[in-house]
Amino acid sequence: MITVIPDISLVYQMINFLILLFVLNLVLYKPIRKVLLERKAKIQGLEGGVEKASADLASQEESYRNGLRQARSEGVKKKEAFVEEASKQEREIIEQINKKAQVNLAQIKQQVADETEQARKALEKEVEAFAKAIGEKILGRAF
Repeated sequence: MITVIPDISLVYQMINFLILLFVLNLVLYKPIRKVLLERKAKIQGLEGGVEKASADLASQEESYRNGLRQARSEGVKKKEAFVEEASKQEREIIEQINKKAQVNLAQIKQQVADETEQARKALEKEVEAFAKAIGEKILGRAF
C-alpha cells in the first residue's frame, strides 16, 4: 500500500497555487470584473434612458391625443359653419330660382292666354266660313 507523507513539495505547491491565484486575479479576473461592472453600469444607464424615453413617449402620446381631440372639435365646428353657410346660400338660390320661375310662369300664362285669345279670334272669323262649307257639304248645295 502507498502512503503519502507530506513534505516540502506540498508547501511549494501551495505557494505555487497562491502565486497562480494572485497572477490570475491580476491578469484575468480583475479585467473581467471591470468589464462586467462597466457593462452593468451601461445597462443601468440604458434602462434609465428607456424609462425616460417611455415616459416621454407617454407624455407625447397624451399631447398628441389632446391635439387630435382639439383638431377634431375645431374641424367639426368648421364643418358645421360651412354646412350652415351652404344651407343659407342654398335657400337664397332656391328663393331666387322660385322667384324667376314664378315670373316665367306668369309670362308663359300671359303668353298662352294671349295666343289662345288670338287663336279664338282667328277661329271666330273663320267659323262662319267653315260652317257654310260644312253645311254645303252636308246638304250638297250652296247657300
